[in-house]
Amino acid sequence: MTNPAAASDTRTVRTLSVPSADLRDALADASPAVEVVLWDFATPPEGFDPATLDAAVLPYTGRAHLGGALDAAPNLRLVQTQSTGYDGVADLVGPDVAIATAAGVHAAATAELAVGLALASLRGIDDAVRQQAEGRWLSARYPGLADRRVLLVGVGGIGEEIRKRLATFEAEVTRVGSSARDDDLGHIHGSSELVELAPRHDVVIVITPLTDATRGLIGRDVLAALPDGALVVNVARGAVVDTDALTREVLAGRLRAALDVVDPEPLPADHPLWGAPGVLITPHVGGNTGAFPPRILALLRRQIERMGNGEEPANLVRRGPWA
Repeated sequence: MTNPAAASDTRTVRTLSVPSADLRDALADASPAVEVVLWDFATPPEGFDPATLDAAVLPYTGRAHLGGALDAAPNLRLVQTQSTGYDGVADLVGPDVAIATAAGVHAAATAELAVGLALASLRGIDDAVRQQAEGRWLSARYPGLADRRVLLVGVGGIGEEIRKRLATFEAEVTRVGSSARDDDLGHIHGSSELVELAPRHDVVIVITPLTDATRGLIGRDVLAALPDGALVVNVARGAVVDTDALTREVLAGRLRAALDVVDPEPLPADHPLWGAPGVLITPHVGGNTGAFPPRILALLRRQIERMGNGEEPANLVRRGPWA
């Protein structure tokens, strides 16, 4: 999809679609220069011509049913996700359409889940829940999070929130980014060093975006290099971790896993990870807490204000001819 009208469009009122009536009503007064309309993409838009649409907010989860829907909006300039990740979004629109994410909205919630999953596994809480259901009292010593050596793969906004929380629990954190560099907090290792770093760490927490470069990043070699009993926590995207390789390591009793995301998602009902010992799975709920609604509303209100003022949207991961 291209937007040949973008450069010559002189309309003073822009049109933004949102996927729920609650969002439309809450944002109706955000800017007199922006009309907020409802389009859930599951049904044809009502009350407006999608050819006049300037920007669209995508649904919070699930984009499978959006395939082809945005073709009805040839003058679209911006798509706004309600998630931090944006994998697959570029496939929905042409190369001239800007993409903005909800970076920051999910940071606190995802960070608390990452640390929560690590704590639950490292303190044996998942085992205790199973034992409770069986009426068994079984006291054991678990590693805990204090003094654990944590390999944090991902140094963006959520990664930094995870790092701060790990510091509270007195864990020793090694940060890994796409490339080696230094910042105000010290050294960031490059992802090419993962195999070398893995043997010296007890926990790996994955929070890097899914891109061509990170697909399968935590693969067979990295997993094999981790010490016996190490824990893999994934709150990024399932495909960043090689599911088959992780499954083999877990079933062999060598590694534990705490996963909010998996590949494929959801896992088939008969997948061995469901019942594997040492595995804790949550259904991709990293950012889905009570903090989400007010935070996404605040972000969308700021985006609408910028849109109404002719300013570039925040959180762009791909720029387009917006202003």
